Amino acid sequence: MIQRMIPHRYPFLMVDKVIVLEKGKSAIGIKNVTVNEPYFEGHFPGNPVMPGVSIIEAMAQAAAVLVNYTLDMIDKKIGVYLTAVDKARFRRMVVPGDVLELHIEAVRSRKTLWKFECEGRVEGQAAAQAEISAFWEPREPGQ
Repeated sequence: MIQRMIPHRYPFLMVDKVIVLEKGKSAIGIKNVTVNEPYFEGHFPGNPVMPGVSIIEAMAQAAAVLVNYTLDMIDKKIGVYLTAVDKARFRRMVVPGDVLELHIEAVRSRKTLWKFECEGRVEGQAAAQAEISAFWEPREPGQ
């Protein structure tokens, strides 16, 4: 169902499943971190660590799923675009074999602009936190 809500595809689809969706309020997504992720080849050889920017992207994609679900836009063409990342903090490394839980809380929405508090957790422990802002707009067919 995720692929019916956001346009991302392998190798850039960062959300494997969504286990909680509360319209207009919150979502919890799951990213199973595997050793065959393309970024591990160079980040860092012999000591693979998920890049912080990839963790932020995973949280943003989970937030986009929440927006799409809230607006009842499954199978409709909308784009949700990142506009700001604030207060990003990285608390622990995320490595192959980890299950990254993407906890998304909608803080505010005004027409097309949304703000979220996000936290990535591994085994209940905070791995990353950020405030993310995004806007949505209809996409043209084929986009």
